[in-house]
Amino acid sequence: MKHLRKRTIIAIAAVSLFTAACTKKKAATAAPPVPAPAAAVTTAKPAPAPVQATTKPAPVAVAQTPRMPNAATRARIDELLAKIEDAYFDYDKASLRSDAMNALQADSAELRDILKDYPAYKLTIEGHCDERGSAEYNIELGDKRAESAKDYLVQVGIPAAQLNLVSYGKQHPVCQEHDEACWQRNRRVHIVALAQAH
Repeated sequence: MKHLRKRTIIAIAAVSLFTAACTKKKAATAAPPVPAPAAAVTTAKPAPAPVQATTKPAPVAVAQTPRMPNAATRARIDELLAKIEDAYFDYDKASLRSDAMNALQADSAELRDILKDYPAYKLTIEGHCDERGSAEYNIELGDKRAESAKDYLVQVGIPAAQLNLVSYGKQHPVCQEHDEACWQRNRRVHIVALAQAH
């Protein structure tokens, strides 16, 4: 019986310890107190700056250069073109001779200055050949002659965009004789104002 009592005491002590331990655990695991509500933080955006009335500056009148010359300027261009002699070429050649360069240079500085002011105004450089050779060959040769003249005029300062090329080959001779003197007159480039639509 003593033994039983000891066991009972031990069992009671164990239960007590167990209960005490559980109670402490509950106390330790009890939820923490709810914190006091903090003041609401608002992230208000700053008020937009007042819109100031803006006044648009008055448009500035820009004097635009007309793209096409007036009648008086066109007449002056025609005078200059008439002064510029045809540039002549050797037989079967497309390179400019010195006399051809002199012919193209005559009054080309003034012509250049006028054309720069009127970018839509164009000139046509016509390439011509004598009657010898096939039509196809002479069209090609006339084109090369016109290109040589254009290259020279661009070097003088005339804008390339204002120079058009056309080759007439042997279709428009200025002379109808069948000799070297006549053929020389037909191997040429001629510059004209491009017909403008009004």
